[in-house]
Amino acid sequence: MGIQFNLSSDQLDFFNSNGYLVMESFASKEEIDAMRKRMTFLLDEFDPSLTASIFSTKNQQHTTDNYFFESAENISYFFEEKAFDDDGNLRQPKQLSINKVGHALHDIDPVFNEFSTSDKFCGLLQSLSYRRPVIIQSMYIFKQPGIGGEVVPHQDNSFLYTEPTTCTGLWLALEDATTINGCLWAIPGSHKNGLVRRFIRDENGVHFDKPSPTYDEKDFVPIEVKSGSLVVLHGDLIHQSFENQSSKSRHAYSLHVVDTHGCKWTEDNWIKRKVAPEPLYLP
Repeated sequence: MGIQFNLSSDQLDFFNSNGYLVMESFASKEEIDAMRKRMTFLLDEFDPSLTASIFSTKNQQHTTDNYFFESAENISYFFEEKAFDDDGNLRQPKQLSINKVGHALHDIDPVFNEFSTSDKFCGLLQSLSYRRPVIIQSMYIFKQPGIGGEVVPHQDNSFLYTEPTTCTGLWLALEDATTINGCLWAIPGSHKNGLVRRFIRDENGVHFDKPSPTYDEKDFVPIEVKSGSLVVLHGDLIHQSFENQSSKSRHAYSLHVVDTHGCKWTEDNWIKRKVAPEPLYLP
C-alpha cells in the first residue's frame, strides 16, 4: 500500500463548512515532474493541424463538435480562444497555445493513470464517504501566460450530474497558483445553497437549462496554493478563475469523481461513455 491521505475531523469540518479544502504536499516533486514531462512529450507528438477545437466557458458552441464529445474517452487537445490570429494561424508555438488536454488522461495514459488511481486518492475518497467512486473525467490545464482564459463561475455538478448529486473536484497544482497567474476563487459555503443549473446534452447539442445567476465578486476568496497542493471542491461550490495576464503559466491536473453506489449517472450529461469507467474501489 502507498501513502494514504485520510482526512482528519478538522479537515472534514472545514470542507463541510466551506465547500473546499486545501491539502498541501499531496503530490511529491517526483510525481509532479513525471506528469509535466509526460505532458511535454504528448504535446510534442500532437499535430495541431488535425484539430482547431477551442475551449471556452463563455461560448459553449464548440461542445456540439464530435471532437469534444469523443474526448470523454480520448486524450484530446483544446486551444485557447486567443491562440489564433485573424487568418486562423497560431500566434505562438502550440506548447503555449493549448488551454487544456482531456478528458481521459486517467484512463489512457500510464503516467496519469498511476497517479489518478493511487492509494492516496482512494483514502481521501473513503474519508468523503464514497462507496464505489469512478473518475469520470480528467484534464491537464495550462493557464498559459498572457492568454490563459477566464473560467466563469460554475458548479461541477452542473456538468457531471448524478441522482443524487455526488461530484467532487480534485484540482492539483503542478505550479504555484496565485492571484497573479490565475488561481482558483470560490464563494465559501456556497455549496449549501444547492445546484443552480444543469448543463444538458440533447438533440440540439448542449446548453444550460437556466441562465447564469449574477454573483458579487466581493463574495469570492482566492485559493492560492503551492505546487503539489490538492484543492478538494464540493460539486455545488461556486468557483471560478480569472485570465492569466502574467508571464508565468499555472499548470494544474484536475480530476472529477462521482459515486456509482446508490445513485444514477443521468443520460443527458454531456459525457456519454461507450465503456463504463472502472471503480477505484468497491464497497
